[in-house]
Amino acid sequence: MARVWKFAEVSKHNSEDSCWMILHGKVYDITTFIPKHPGGRSILLKNAGQDASGAFDSVHPVEILEEYLTPDQFLGTVESGDPIGDVRERESRHRLQSEPEAHSSSALPSLESMLSVGEIESYAMQQLSPKAISYYVSASDDEITRVANGQIYRSILLRPRVFVDCTDCSLETSILGNQVGLPIYVSPAAVARLAHPTGEAGIAAACSKFNALQIISKNASMSPPAIVSAGPEAVFAWQLYVLKDIVATERTLAQIRKIPQIKFIVLTLDAPFPGKREADERFKMAEVTGGALPQVWGTESALTWRKTLEWLCKHTSLPIVLKGIQTHEDAYAATLFPAVKGIILSNHGGRALDTAPTPIQVLLEIRKFCPQVLDSLDVLVDGGIKRGTDVVKALALGAKGVGIGRAALYGLSVGGEKGVERVLKILADETMTAMRLLGVKKVSDLGPHHVNTCALTSRLFDGSSGLDEIERELRSKL
Repeated sequence: MARVWKFAEVSKHNSEDSCWMILHGKVYDITTFIPKHPGGRSILLKNAGQDASGAFDSVHPVEILEEYLTPDQFLGTVESGDPIGDVRERESRHRLQSEPEAHSSSALPSLESMLSVGEIESYAMQQLSPKAISYYVSASDDEITRVANGQIYRSILLRPRVFVDCTDCSLETSILGNQVGLPIYVSPAAVARLAHPTGEAGIAAACSKFNALQIISKNASMSPPAIVSAGPEAVFAWQLYVLKDIVATERTLAQIRKIPQIKFIVLTLDAPFPGKREADERFKMAEVTGGALPQVWGTESALTWRKTLEWLCKHTSLPIVLKGIQTHEDAYAATLFPAVKGIILSNHGGRALDTAPTPIQVLLEIRKFCPQVLDSLDVLVDGGIKRGTDVVKALALGAKGVGIGRAALYGLSVGGEKGVERVLKILADETMTAMRLLGVKKVSDLGPHHVNTCALTSRLFDGSSGLDEIERELRSKL
């Protein structure tokens, strides 16, 4: 039988040497977890010896406790009706509620009057809390890559054809064999409840209206079952970060196997270590007197092609997509592993290595050095999309789908589910308009003859393809 603790006893364990915490009436000893916490030590120590249920619920699903904590870390329950404990719990939730938050949505114009993703972003900056802005908007170092992700599309010109009957136009397509209503999907975006209480469920419900794909973030603020149940007509995939605690990762994969709505696994590779996101770090430093301790990263940095993919195939039978491909060499390498069915060209939204190439540059280098990749794998592009013309340009160059991350969160912040719907509707309408003006009836008709990329030629890698070396290095290990 679990021991029952008084709040006064729990509150004594409020240091890094002995750190206990109350979550939903249960007492946990998280001392050994402090150095492993992906969000750093500071937030845990801020809530040490207290009821942290309110702060926890704002960014985590309760199921995550089973993944990160072991049974021996559960110490028992807190005494119900403890007057001190009741006061502390109310204080915890009050602190959470009193943090700087979004302005009232009544100050916003109607969603229907918001005509572009850029306009929605500008209103989101009025709505989001400082904490959410520092996390969502921040990128690494000088943010060169984040800015370039969007700007590069301006250097690609469209080539419209005339005398083409484009009365009928369809955005339906398939991604990894799954029929979707849009070639636009929602990328894995963490802790969506920082933007709106509906969180990832609100995004799922919006995707459901379009039969669109949502890739559920490993760091979602809601559990995967809760998210998929909110989007009955959506298509789902799940993002995997391999943790240093491999057993915890395997426990999560076992949970994902029980969710039939999840159609493939997206193994994220573009952030084996965190980039220097100064806006986010500055906010965290302000939260803790004397500054924040060094950032902690819980993902495994020793992943390799053969070892990691062989391990993953033992724990899932779902198709595997590799997210974070940033060179044509790695795109080609992915084709050598049968379990890999797709790749996502991504630089983590500019949040990892600054001055890394944009996804469009990588897509062009694939076309230049190893175009067979486009026939072997579904290639998706993620980053910088703000217009339907951006979508069309990526599709014309061979992408099967185009992801949006921040844009979905911005839509969520200004209108919850309806705000995400508005973002998807704007992009869908703009994409269809661009296709019609190009003289294209369906997504599969788009091709490289619809775009002029000559302005980018000098910005592509001009060395040798390196494919022979990839063959020698990897095929010998297969």
